[in-house]
Amino acid sequence: MNKGTEKAVRTVCFPFLCGINHVGARENNEDSFLVLKLADAYLLAVADGLGGHNAGEVASGMAVETLKEVFEREYQKGMNDEEVKKLLEKAYKLAHEKIKENATGEREGMGTTMVSAFVRDRRAIITNTGDSRAYLIRGGKIVARTKDHSLVQELLDKGEITEEEARRHPMRNIITKSLGIDFGVDLYEWELRPGDVLLLSSDGLHDYLEEGRILEIASKGESAEEIARKLIEESLPITRDNVTVVVWK
Repeated sequence: MNKGTEKAVRTVCFPFLCGINHVGARENNEDSFLVLKLADAYLLAVADGLGGHNAGEVASGMAVETLKEVFEREYQKGMNDEEVKKLLEKAYKLAHEKIKENATGEREGMGTTMVSAFVRDRRAIITNTGDSRAYLIRGGKIVARTKDHSLVQELLDKGEITEEEARRHPMRNIITKSLGIDFGVDLYEWELRPGDVLLLSSDGLHDYLEEGRILEIASKGESAEEIARKLIEESLPITRDNVTVVVWK
């Protein structure tokens, strides 16, 4: 594999879990992802960096690395859900502070989105900042989804635009919360059932590939790896961004 190909694609797959990152239509890859096995759980994350001069790449890498470090250092087997939530919030806050401290010179103004899923015993605790997303797909339908921290989402909430208008809105890339710039996190708790698909994605996927097609691929795929590869494959001809997906089935 040549260096260009290595930079273009990063893959981590288990039988029931697969993460793939592709540089997509950009020269620089500002997305990062995490697939971490813990004593009795898995921690998954997707981050999409903001800022020029490679700063987005630095910010997203810093966010997932901070999340990983906090859980490797402080997570203990059997921690209850409230303790896990506190740890997730702590990791996000620490990532925000680290990115802010390092946002100097050419990296001034850098930040990143990050969506993560702590998965254990058919339960997922989702944490989100920005407009990367987590979806819970069951029986061919989206039964839960994170809400974007974005200007377009605010317009949707006020009823000023439709879902269809949101997909093509010229300001759809303006986010209202990000690590390193304007801190804020949402926490969700989702029950997982046999056959469910948990999908984490950067906006290089969900801003370009129709939701109906995402659903179809996620519902028909036999394995997490098949779903992840198909989502990347379908998005590459149409996306204008980096593309990252992490799939749990």
